[in-house]
Amino acid sequence: MKKSLVIIVAVILVAIIIAISAVSTYNGLVKSQEEVNEKQSQVGVYLQRRADLIPNFVATVKGYSDYEQSTLTAVTEARAAVGNAKTVTEQEAAQTQLNDAVRVWVNAVTEAYPELKANSQYQALLDELAGSENRIGTARKDYNDAAKSYNTKIRTFPTNIFAGIFGFGTVDYFKADESSSTPPVVKFD
Repeated sequence: MKKSLVIIVAVILVAIIIAISAVSTYNGLVKSQEEVNEKQSQVGVYLQRRADLIPNFVATVKGYSDYEQSTLTAVTEARAAVGNAKTVTEQEAAQTQLNDAVRVWVNAVTEAYPELKANSQYQALLDELAGSENRIGTARKDYNDAAKSYNTKIRTFPTNIFAGIFGFGTVDYFKADESSSTPPVVKFD
């Protein structure tokens, strides 16, 4: 009888230890996952900030030019894509689309209207856009750091067992787009 009682107590203790470990691991995974979500949200905030600057930029340029409508349409569509992007992949695609559209538009407008470059409001908006780009870069790095930490956590033993049981999966990283390997062409004619 004593031997049976010792075995039962031992089994109960092991079950309690496993339960505590599972709860602790689960809570740690949730915390890491929320850190990744928060960092992705920050990237989205900065992408939206940049997209929100575009109408001011357009209004400033409108005062100087009869800008090409098709180029402006591309910028407007790209700006809308940023607002609709939810996943890392969608945010990357929207950011690339907006980068390309703005780059083409700014180059076309500044070439056609060189006096626009001297306008202080135009310069201030360019500075704001550059600041937004820096914030986006920092937020993407912070996201990738959180994603690395989370992905490492769910792939290491014994956490990987609990991650599989509870349905935690890896998250995607932000990657440089293909066009980033080609330096932009800046012309001051």
